[in-house]
Amino acid sequence: MGMPLELAASDSFAAAGAHFPPKAKRVIHLFMNGGPYQSDLFDPKPALEKYAGTKPSGADLLTERPTGGLLPSPFKFIKSGESGVPVSELLPQLSQHIDKICVLNSLHADNPNHGPALLQMNNGTIIPTRPSMGAWMLYGLGSENSNLPGYVVLCPGRPVRFSILWNSAFLPSKYQGTYVNHSTIQPDKMLPNLKNSNWDHTVQREQLDLLGQLNADHLASRTHTSDLNARTEAMETAYRMQFEASVTFDLNQESKASREAYGSGHFANGCLLARRMVERGVRFVQVYYGNGQPWDTHSGHNEKVPELCKTI
Repeated sequence: MGMPLELAASDSFAAAGAHFPPKAKRVIHLFMNGGPYQSDLFDPKPALEKYAGTKPSGADLLTERPTGGLLPSPFKFIKSGESGVPVSELLPQLSQHIDKICVLNSLHADNPNHGPALLQMNNGTIIPTRPSMGAWMLYGLGSENSNLPGYVVLCPGRPVRFSILWNSAFLPSKYQGTYVNHSTIQPDKMLPNLKNSNWDHTVQREQLDLLGQLNADHLASRTHTSDLNARTEAMETAYRMQFEASVTFDLNQESKASREAYGSGHFANGCLLARRMVERGVRFVQVYYGNGQPWDTHSGHNEKVPELCKTI
């Protein structure tokens, strides 16, 4: 407990090594905040057209609004690729790559509202006491880059339920996600206070070692100190991020052709940042589409969804 913070951190990363040889090494998870209607994009339901406007018996669900009649999607589907997977006309570019994609139409949620459903998707249950999937992956496979967080969440604002969606729950706090607001693509604004303009790296190292010793003394007489350990390790990670994060988060390092291939806007920038991170060993990256719930199209649905699809 009395070792300098630098050594303690290196031991921590060693302890976070893989429990078993991984098949998948890294994950980029793209989340359309608000939830696109699956029957607009990948899951056509011809029966909705046949019974359009009718209200099946027993369909008075206990939701926040009265249950209406059946409503078919206004968009057409095209069988795409050699696999013949039906893809919405709204996704013409993605349909060209559908043979590389596994489409699962068997998923369900146990709650019809966004907040609980978000928890079920990220944490496996609507009860907010379970680790997020990114935390589990980092716990199981460890970190590949000690100069960057192993689990990063990109969102140009705040998703519903916010940080509980990337929490580590009963796992050690060091496995929780690191939130980055990428509404601006300037590295010093995405990562404020990344550089210390007052002290050089040598002085910062001495400060962290002293702080590590003080924290170790504080920890010695206490139990259940996961949060304090996480803060200590976060300070160490923040120190090391000075050497690599400013390059990782700098999209000006990308070629013009690369920027054009990804497109413009916050979602394109998030995807490009995610690629740059996984190339540098970040284990799990989530990219949330937009602030709040842009895909929660309660009004103007038929007009909004085509515009949203153009950006993905």
